[in-house]
Amino acid sequence: MTLLQVNHLSVSFGDTTVVDDVSFEIAAGEKFALVGESGSGKTVSALSILRLNPDAHLSGSILFNGEDILQKSDSAMRGLRGKDVAMIFQEPMTALNPLFTIGNQIAEVLMLHEGLSAAQAAQRAVALLEKTGIPEPARRALSYPHELSGGQRQRAMIAMALACKPKLLIADEPTTALDVTIQVQILELLNQLQREDNMAVLMITHDLNLVRHFADRVGVMEHGKLIETGHTQELFAAPKESYTQKLLGSHPHKLVADPESDAPALLQAEQMRCSFTIKQGWFKQRDFVAVDKVDISLVRGETLGIVGESGSGKSTLGMALLRLSVAKTEGKIVFDGHEISAMQSKQIQPLRAQMQVVFQDPFASLSPRRTIEQSVGEGLALHQPHLSQQALRDAIAACLQEVGLSADMMSRYPHEFSGGQRQRIAIARALILKPALMLLDEPTSSLDVSVQLQVLELLAQLQKKYGLAYLFISHDLAVIRAMSHRVIVMKDGCVVESGATASVLSSPQQAYTQKLLAAATYSTLS
Repeated sequence: MTLLQVNHLSVSFGDTTVVDDVSFEIAAGEKFALVGESGSGKTVSALSILRLNPDAHLSGSILFNGEDILQKSDSAMRGLRGKDVAMIFQEPMTALNPLFTIGNQIAEVLMLHEGLSAAQAAQRAVALLEKTGIPEPARRALSYPHELSGGQRQRAMIAMALACKPKLLIADEPTTALDVTIQVQILELLNQLQREDNMAVLMITHDLNLVRHFADRVGVMEHGKLIETGHTQELFAAPKESYTQKLLGSHPHKLVADPESDAPALLQAEQMRCSFTIKQGWFKQRDFVAVDKVDISLVRGETLGIVGESGSGKSTLGMALLRLSVAKTEGKIVFDGHEISAMQSKQIQPLRAQMQVVFQDPFASLSPRRTIEQSVGEGLALHQPHLSQQALRDAIAACLQEVGLSADMMSRYPHEFSGGQRQRIAIARALILKPALMLLDEPTSSLDVSVQLQVLELLAQLQKKYGLAYLFISHDLAVIRAMSHRVIVMKDGCVVESGATASVLSSPQQAYTQKLLAAATYSTLS
């Protein structure tokens, strides 16, 4: 039985059409995936089902249980949202209200749609958190979003979406930026809950491996049009459209050449230990060790991959190596012959130009109030104050062109760019100082597969051209395999395995590494 039928849907913002004559249907209990690059119209199509894009003009029809959603009143839509049709948003930290506890946010849905009392809703909220696999659900219900890990926040979002047992669940990139093991857990959870309630799922994702193992049918979108649909296994085996073939062929392959055999040492760290002081009540506190007894070595032109689950200490280690961590740090760090672990902040300042960072989310790391020219040129103006305004502009333009952007983009702001373009801007901001070392913290985790490959190829080209050394933090083992010469695997702040990337990822010796590899290939999925 058809549950959702989208007929000739078009969505426009002003004079710009972003979804053009799209039609598809989803049966009760079916799992349907929409895939495509950023800007293809996937999320806008999904938001239109709940009429969550109020500034848009919509035409066509969206039939849910035979009733046209586009003809419903605002009051009727409020009754539909969260009850019959629910949504898991891409970034739970943004979607969840930071001022209310997780339990209160789930209880609100139950009180509004099912008329439960506050006590009944609170009890149901705890039961939902337990059902989605959150440990200590009663305690976590009293936690605020920032007090949960990424995987726990995503589970809380799922609990909220499933509170009223919706007939249709819209999942917008539900596993983006999660570790591979957490991804598998979330997928298994969605599969289990979908089977239990015979719930239909509309999955929006750029992860084709996820689609292969989750969806019954798949639709491919390009430039606002739905260009191909079919049963998942048939479409993956024999895609008809060249764009679909391009998406399926956008897998990372080895992109880096081996560094010079006599390349000089650039970074060495011995017995690194990072700890935080955690308050427990009014007067008690304890030390939490995030990184414990880690040794690092890196030569010029080399990439060291750092992998592990959330909370393993990857990012803390990376920031500590650059003396940017707020944690209490012990151990010896030598950068380019300078023992920076013994230096004061002012002494390190001249070396900052040689150590740069590209963060996971460029939209968060780029100031929304500064133009691209101001953001990219800020570091260069600080470290080379003698440059004239024209020389500075010329350097910014040249650097933007080097990362595949045009100089006429300098006056624009971050929100005017796609995710891939913003990541290129973040790379340009680091590259303009011609550093020797770049810390890349999940630089491609939220990018579409084709855009991800473009960014990785860019990073490989820049490494070859300038002899850059990379500390590459990622949960995507395919990316690590493509970009890293050596890899360390971290668990609970310790290195459990290390060595040449090909050796570690082809024949891991430790059970934890084997678990990561199994999750990366989805071998645990049915």
